[in-house]
Amino acid sequence: MPEGKIIKALSGYYYVLSEGSVIQCRGRGVFRKNKITPLVGDQVVFQAENDKEGYIMEIKERSNELIRPAIANIDQAILVFSAVEPEFSPLLLDRFLVIVEEAQILPLICITKIDLLGEQRSKIEEYINDYQQIGYDVVKLSAKTDEGIEKLRPYLMGKTSVFAGQSGVGKSSLLNALKPELQLKTNEISTHLGRGKHTTRHVELVEIGGGLVADTPGFSSLEFSTIEKEELTDYFPEISEASEQCRFRGCLHLNEPGCHVKGSAQSGEIPSYRYEHYEQFIQEIIDRKPRY
Repeated sequence: MPEGKIIKALSGYYYVLSEGSVIQCRGRGVFRKNKITPLVGDQVVFQAENDKEGYIMEIKERSNELIRPAIANIDQAILVFSAVEPEFSPLLLDRFLVIVEEAQILPLICITKIDLLGEQRSKIEEYINDYQQIGYDVVKLSAKTDEGIEKLRPYLMGKTSVFAGQSGVGKSSLLNALKPELQLKTNEISTHLGRGKHTTRHVELVEIGGGLVADTPGFSSLEFSTIEKEELTDYFPEISEASEQCRFRGCLHLNEPGCHVKGSAQSGEIPSYRYEHYEQFIQEIIDRKPRY
């Protein structure tokens, strides 16, 4: 039986991309019975009735999944943040990084609107340098001048990517710069469906730059609902590395005497703002209401 990838789910139909063509499939009743919902991004086995329609017979094991947006098997999250307008927010970036690291998705940091940088340039360069030192890939770009757009393309090749990040940073301008024919599509779809501001958008995978990109309505939940306090260090690579030299097992790196992580933050080996965000996030996890 042929296999393919779900690139869109709409009104009970799943659109499966297989060998260059798209087959409109329905899910088998057994999925409903077992409370399994096929997701965009799922690798599936299907049975084709003809070259246009078929049934999904089996969903392959997922490497990861996100709840909102509902999508599976994502290779990388492209975190789009503007250098200015809105102002660059390392706090929000670190929140996104923790969430995608926990979901086992590779993050790529994109800093947009660099054409607008004035005296903030050196501060932004400092941030970029910090994140690169930690081991993250960072691409600087401007959708307006097209600077950096070509640097982003190789990252898309052969991968399923989701774009996420601050609102108002120009995610759609960036997608349009990567694939100009989308411009038409986004406007056309919204007027055609008569969408109001608050109607839910469906997730769709679009072919861009030799890979698939999720045109998602964005992450609606940025809470650390499934992370335990002991796990948070795993999602701050430089803190995780420094913690190996801590004297205590299970050190949370908050007030423990002689904590190596705290010392590294004080000496500047770990950027102080990253350590502050770690403290803030861990407090949030400790204060979280228990779920029963």
